[in-house]
Amino acid sequence: MLRTFQVVAKNLSMTEAALKLNQSKGSISYQIKTLENQLGFTLFERRNARLHLTSKGQKLLNVSTLSLDQIDQEIELLKFKKPTPLTIALQSYFLSRWLSPRLMKFTAKHPEIGLRFVPLNFINEMDNIEADISICWGKEGMINSPHERLISCPACPTANSQIAERVKKEGLDKIILTTPLLFDSSESIGWQDWFSHAGIDFKKSIQGVSISDSNSRVQAVIDGQGIALWDNLVSPEINSGNLHYLSNIQLDEYGYYIRVKENILENDTVKLFFKWIKEEGNSISSSKINKS
Repeated sequence: MLRTFQVVAKNLSMTEAALKLNQSKGSISYQIKTLENQLGFTLFERRNARLHLTSKGQKLLNVSTLSLDQIDQEIELLKFKKPTPLTIALQSYFLSRWLSPRLMKFTAKHPEIGLRFVPLNFINEMDNIEADISICWGKEGMINSPHERLISCPACPTANSQIAERVKKEGLDKIILTTPLLFDSSESIGWQDWFSHAGIDFKKSIQGVSISDSNSRVQAVIDGQGIALWDNLVSPEINSGNLHYLSNIQLDEYGYYIRVKENILENDTVKLFFKWIKEEGNSISSSKINKS
């Protein structure tokens, strides 16, 4: 009724208001009379066959115009304002090799959801990084906050062709102890676990460098800077011959883990993405690494 009052007040005519609102004059008159009864004061008076606003009617017009215009603006903002994008922290390696090829399915189904990716290089960052969802390679027990395994992805020592040839001639036990190790998101823990599985003394190895960006670490291995633990996501480099798995001993307990920021899982956007990515993870099985 306030909107009807506004139109009548601005035109000072029941007839004009009826035309603009596509209603009958009788309906307009009834709405104004009902509003006046509810308010307890008159809004219009008729002088010389024309409508005039009373002093209270003028004040109500001023207030209602401001309020209704503000409501209209807020509705437009709600309709067209883009929501805050979902922030996902993860390794560039996992983003480019596993998530990116699958993202089109999600964005096609939910074009209204914006996604923002930020780098996560080490698993201990998952507890503190400012992101709605974070994903990193590691094993159970390495993450303090609540988390779930997204996919199983075992890893084993991987090197370029030159180092792989030396392994064939001299044996892995010797080469693994005389070649720099490149540390991953688990820092030295992954290597310590692999040495334990292989029955080799980790303390005798050459401590290499930690390269935080995972894709840069792939290139460092190709360039011969050392040996790194890699999983099936480097299969393009394995198939091309740029990289080689050096052992059939692998870290079966490792994989990619997903963590949702506390108290945010009830957010509809987060729930949609979390449900989707878990379904994607469940739809594949990580095959065993086979050293050629």
